[in-house]
Amino acid sequence: MAQLDIRQIMEILPHRYPILLIDRIIELEPGKRAVGYKNITNNEPVFNGHFPGNPLFPGVYMIEALAQLGGATVLEPGEISRKTPYLAALDKVKFRRPVIPGDCLMMETKVLKVRKNIGWISAVAKVDGQLVCSGELMFSIASDPRLFGYDAAVLHA
Repeated sequence: MAQLDIRQIMEILPHRYPILLIDRIIELEPGKRAVGYKNITNNEPVFNGHFPGNPLFPGVYMIEALAQLGGATVLEPGEISRKTPYLAALDKVKFRRPVIPGDCLMMETKVLKVRKNIGWISAVAKVDGQLVCSGELMFSIASDPRLFGYDAAVLHA
């Protein structure tokens, strides 16, 4: 099983600071499953407003971190130049307990099925062995529009 540090993760995913939400992948079976983590620190930019004096890691950030791990599960190193994973839908998502600075958000994604450029993964996140978030995520993998001379801002307008 492969392990990936932050530099190797950035070879697969297009995300960068401050939205790259995976610090390390400790287990990777490409196309099947991945286990990784995000260390939650008080220095996260989101804590300036969520919530002052009571910092909580937002649920949407947990979903994004799980989606990124899922993207790393289905893409191969070097594909960042040709393909981009997009989160397309969420199902059965539940949040069980707050995540705060000092926590290590341990995540696992498993590929449920892939058809052409659409796929589904199951995803769970835990802190200290306790479930904090779970759900199923649907993704689409698109060719990078920059390769074809399109303006991405126009495509997403």
